[in-house]
Amino acid sequence: MTQTRTYIPAPAADFVLPFSMPELGVRGRVVRLDSVSARALSAHELPEPAGRTLGEALVLTAMLGSSLKLDGRLTLQTKGSGPLDLLTVDYYGADEDRGAGLRGYARVDESKLAALGDTARTFASLAGEGALAITIEPRLGEQSYQGIVPLAAQSIAASAEGYFSQSEQLPTVIKLAAAPAYVPGNRQAVWRAGGIMLQAIPEQDRDEDDWNRLSMFLATVEDIELLDTSFPAEDLLWRLFHEDAVRVHAPERLDFRCGCDGERIARILRAYTDADREGLADPDGIIRARCEFCGAVHAIGARELAPTA
Repeated sequence: MTQTRTYIPAPAADFVLPFSMPELGVRGRVVRLDSVSARALSAHELPEPAGRTLGEALVLTAMLGSSLKLDGRLTLQTKGSGPLDLLTVDYYGADEDRGAGLRGYARVDESKLAALGDTARTFASLAGEGALAITIEPRLGEQSYQGIVPLAAQSIAASAEGYFSQSEQLPTVIKLAAAPAYVPGNRQAVWRAGGIMLQAIPEQDRDEDDWNRLSMFLATVEDIELLDTSFPAEDLLWRLFHEDAVRVHAPERLDFRCGCDGERIARILRAYTDADREGLADPDGIIRARCEFCGAVHAIGARELAPTA
């Protein structure tokens, strides 16, 4: 007897939804974040333009990491000459104990940002000249890999498209969005983020006219369609590609996940000399190390710093 699998729709948010159009040689992903993006952006209060860029980077990193079926970590990082001089997002692949997860951090030079005035809302002014790096670190066995491309002036999505064009020779189009959302019963806005990506399937024939047509369809996607948790992702794909036999695959759940570890910090500090550690402790003798990604404070005292047997 042949068993038919029942398709389980994607949840309202915090998911990656893969899809494909194999007859056209194209694949893609839809990502929508709600609690994950809200948690990632809660560790630091960021100016809205920087928050949007970090939200978009979270979505982009989820797209990249999930497409590799990675047992390990993928890190997306930008470094630039503008006020947003550093941005880092980590995607952790699912393992035997936990599902896939994301965390992110952005650093902003407030004085540089204030000097830009209204122009700070553009990605080119916010990030300046710099580079985007994608680093893949498998948990076991394989060696790490890193690809680096210049930042594109238009957006972080355009920077990633340049990465795929230069490093992978894979035509790719990406649409990203992020915004603070106000929901009933909550006075504070929470960050939502979403995106959709189309990419050529490697080593498969593809008609250039079809690719251009699908890319034009993707350009019609509105930010609200990516961010609205009441709008099913499957409905978005139907609107865009219902004439092209789009196949929707099983969604992947995403969580906020931080790899900070107080014991690891203590091991590093134990390697320091007393002189090196001088000035690090608070008046009560405790060294407090704050994780820039999740905001957790790891308190490390004399017992944790004592040499191990």
